[in-house]
Amino acid sequence: MRNRARNASIGLLAALVIALTGCGRQTSTRHMVGFSQCNLGEPWRVAMNAEVAARAKDFPGLQIVFADAQQDNAKQVADVENFLRQGVELLMISPNEAKPLTPVVDKVFRAGIPVIVIDRGIEGDSYTVFIGADNYEIGRQAGEHIAQVLGGKGKIVELRGLPGSPPAIDRGRGMRDVVSKYPGIQIVHDPVANWLREEAMTQMEMALAANPAIDLVYAHNDPMAIGAYLAARAKGREKTMKFIGIDALPGLDGGRQAVADGKLDATFVYPTGGKQAVELAAKILAGEKVPHRVVLPTEKITRHSR
Repeated sequence: MRNRARNASIGLLAALVIALTGCGRQTSTRHMVGFSQCNLGEPWRVAMNAEVAARAKDFPGLQIVFADAQQDNAKQVADVENFLRQGVELLMISPNEAKPLTPVVDKVFRAGIPVIVIDRGIEGDSYTVFIGADNYEIGRQAGEHIAQVLGGKGKIVELRGLPGSPPAIDRGRGMRDVVSKYPGIQIVHDPVANWLREEAMTQMEMALAANPAIDLVYAHNDPMAIGAYLAARAKGREKTMKFIGIDALPGLDGGRQAVADGKLDATFVYPTGGKQAVELAAKILAGEKVPHRVVLPTEKITRHSR
């Protein structure tokens, strides 16, 4: 009798161990997600990474692995290939430039791995979902603001982002489609400053030396706009022109504060999409359907609209 009771107890204990072990396996299952960021030299991208990390805390089933391409197409390709070798179950990527990154993203997608493209698109349709704001519309709104504040007449400098990145292309095209309707507005200098404040300062110094009169600077992001402002201030010319940027990050170094401080005349909200990317990754890995394209809202920020 005692043996039967002892055996029953042992069996019950074994069953409990198995059940607990099984539960442990179930709750510890995590999906590895590779996030290839094109660079961390821009404050906006640092904010995106922070947003991804913060939102991922709400999804314990996701393990986000980060890689910084340092604005290098070849390194970003290598980063994505490394994710493949690690066996990621989903790829999130913000491409440095569209054309060089398209083949490796296509390779991942054709391997049956879901792909979330954030902010900068690729060529073709080899992705699960794209997340980003309408950069052409932002450029168009910037063009309307430029025409309004200049009264349809003036000389402007355009500081462009990385030439092969879709946001730079669309932000420039949208603005030009508007200002081309105003013969009195002339673009006197339009160099590439690669999204970086320091490069914008250098390019703005050249623009100031070549042009005794500049009425407005339109930069494809806030760091370049602030860099242009600092260069103009160093020459005592910042009050003779207006500065427009894009991003509108909060915080002391963000575009919103620069507008409040009077450094920028306007900026445009450009959401990072980091939070949405994590949420969509969780849905995709849970087998849920997601839209192929998610367009994030934008708005113009001025001292009057704050």
